[in-house]
Amino acid sequence: MEKTKVIIVGASHGGHESMRALLDNYANLDITLFEAGDFVSFMSCGMELFLENQVTNVNDVRNFSPEQFTTQGVNIMNNHEVTKINADNKTVTVKEVTTGATSEYAYDKLILSSGVTPNNLPIPGTDLANVYLMRGYDWAHKIKQQLDNPAIQNVTVIGAGYIGIEAAEASRKAGKNVTLLDVIDRPLGIYLDPDMTDIIEKELTNNGVQVVMKADVQAFEGSDKVTSVKTATASYPTDLVIQAAGVKPNTKWLDGIVELDSKGFIKNDEYLRTNLKDVYAIGDATLAYSIPAQQKMPIALATVVRREARYVVEHLFEKTPTVPFKGVVGSSALSVFDYHFAASGLNQTTAKRAGLNIKTSFYEDTLRPTYVPAGADNPKVYVQLAFNPQTHQILGGAVLSTYDITAQGNVLALAVSQKMTLEELADTDFFFQPGFDRQWSLLNLAAQNALGESKF
Repeated sequence: MEKTKVIIVGASHGGHESMRALLDNYANLDITLFEAGDFVSFMSCGMELFLENQVTNVNDVRNFSPEQFTTQGVNIMNNHEVTKINADNKTVTVKEVTTGATSEYAYDKLILSSGVTPNNLPIPGTDLANVYLMRGYDWAHKIKQQLDNPAIQNVTVIGAGYIGIEAAEASRKAGKNVTLLDVIDRPLGIYLDPDMTDIIEKELTNNGVQVVMKADVQAFEGSDKVTSVKTATASYPTDLVIQAAGVKPNTKWLDGIVELDSKGFIKNDEYLRTNLKDVYAIGDATLAYSIPAQQKMPIALATVVRREARYVVEHLFEKTPTVPFKGVVGSSALSVFDYHFAASGLNQTTAKRAGLNIKTSFYEDTLRPTYVPAGADNPKVYVQLAFNPQTHQILGGAVLSTYDITAQGNVLALAVSQKMTLEELADTDFFFQPGFDRQWSLLNLAAQNALGESKF
């Protein structure tokens, strides 16, 4: 019997999950994965750990090694860039990166997980030496070499999102003078509300990071290599620039073939199908359906694309899938020096962008009862909740502390995905033991606070 040909574009989280699910669910498939890069499946979210010498080896910072799947019959072709979809005859045109030679490969089903590419700021000087991007295997090596170089003293990080914060912390721990610049008004302002970003900004400053928000970066200056970063109001001496100023969908090659929106995101339907028959799109190059927002939004997370890939594969051979993709909450976590936070669902910024009216509450307490001395074993804890002001449905939240309470973020994610109300969370039966928490659990108390109840 002739095998069904499935082609996957992109070897990161979406490609990995697609291969796993295909092998687990079906037999008699001819699976081919194309990856434009040389190193298959580098995990950029593990780059900070590599820069801080917390991994076994840089070659281990990956989702999988090709041998894990080639031994099961999957064709994994790195250094092969898919440049065109020929929908009429159901083939893709593929360029061999090292030689430039092109070939055509037939498909019965095509899964696009083409991802995103980091932004180079549209300013003078991006071509100077020592101006780097914080993404991918090659850049990880280059940044690591510079952080280990004693001649590099001043590092400027552009972008105060997750990646920029990680770059700033890694650079500071390497003993560099670090300046963090962003056009937004608060570090991590897209991910957390002001009550929490105020704490994070103070933590960055206390650890020696110069935080400059509302910075209009105009140029990277220097002759051969960068020597300073110029903003509208100041100039910052710089030996190394790390750009972490957002990403854009890697979809230019699809323009005119697959339907894209005005920002270049691939349009897909509730079944994650594109406008082309038997062509599916998942991951960062698409907008994900947000359960709390009840609309599609940019949610660039590994957890999102893995769920999308799992869904696509499960329904790959149904003429019309039995159920639409249920959507995601969008949950993430990060450490910023001694603080750890986890966030899930919507916050003030993302709700405003989605045109939604929400209400928020901020709760501060100690992790354990007050008879336990304040300190490392009984630190301050903070909870932010976002909810519908009419129905009290929980739409998002975040937890923050110097103690690692990020697992509470998973509870918030469950509450959001199951559309719980404040009243339900306020009364949910969690365990109590004074070595761990309080008689009312932290999230009980945060919900009670949001409802205006007296403090326990």
